[in-house]
Amino acid sequence: MARRLAVLLISVICGVEGSHIVGGRDAVPHSRPYMASLQLRGRHHCGGLLVREDYVLTAAHCLPVPPVPFTVVLGGDSLTASEPTKQTFTTVRSIQHPNYDDHANDIMLLKLSSKANLTAAVQLISLQSVRLQAGRNCITAGWGDIGDNKTLANRLQEVNVTILSQRSCRGRYGAVPITRSMVCGTGADNLQGFCSGDSGGPLVCDGDAAGVVSFSGPRCGDPRTPDVYTRLSSFRDWILNVINNN
Repeated sequence: MARRLAVLLISVICGVEGSHIVGGRDAVPHSRPYMASLQLRGRHHCGGLLVREDYVLTAAHCLPVPPVPFTVVLGGDSLTASEPTKQTFTTVRSIQHPNYDDHANDIMLLKLSSKANLTAAVQLISLQSVRLQAGRNCITAGWGDIGDNKTLANRLQEVNVTILSQRSCRGRYGAVPITRSMVCGTGADNLQGFCSGDSGGPLVCDGDAAGVVSFSGPRCGDPRTPDVYTRLSSFRDWILNVINNN
């Protein structure tokens, strides 16, 4: 695998404790009720999205080595404030895609210790197939680093994302393999996008889940190395099979 790819992945995976939104804005509190904060030892580690009352979808690279259970917080806006809308769970099973390899097939399901109570602040997100043509406007959100300096956001952040064509994304990454099961996007302005700590969070287009935050380049939000998401339409059958048979 190309050395450049190794550098890119190190920059994201080693920074997972901090994946974040840069150049974004505060989300309206509880306007993204499918968002999950995956926490280890009381600290935000990755994002996720609630796809069934007892399942959260995230990125496979978020699983620590050796694997340990996550604390999953739903219904929150602030990471630190005590909010009556919050619901907290532990994970009882982590199911990485069987073909996960570094950044390929970077998707994982987490089974919760019990079912979430659906409220105005805690809701499922649709997994309908989304057409991701170049130029489409979507959104990503997370509690990751907000300044490329390992400073986690306290409140949920969001940023607009413009979908790139596969040809354009491949051209910018050169030797780094951008497969059909990935989708790339950039912010509207320079230095807007996700970074460490936002890993596993959603790419959302018109209210539907379209992707999961996977990897980017060494500088957060740099359009020269666009943000790369796992394309959910490529894994919809696998997701449904797991949650319906476990």
